Amino acid sequence: MTALRRLFKVELFIGLFLLSARLIGRNGPMPESEALRWLSIANGLGLHEADDVYVPVMLTVWLIVAAVTYLAIMRLCRV
Repeated sequence: MTALRRLFKVELFIGLFLLSARLIGRNGPMPESEALRWLSIANGLGLHEADDVYVPVMLTVWLIVAAVTYLAIMRLCRV
């Protein structure tokens, strides 16, 4: 029973992560002004591509959203 519960929790977290990526992600091409902003941030960090900053930032945001949602669901289940 414990293994099944852990498997459910892992699947729940992965599902929440994928859902946050789908809901928070970009649906179309990035506007030029936003791309230039990301490129200036990348250049400020010594990187040459905007994606070198954008991808890790978005992965972090999706992970934080999934973790907060997961914790909220787990706390609601205890009540």
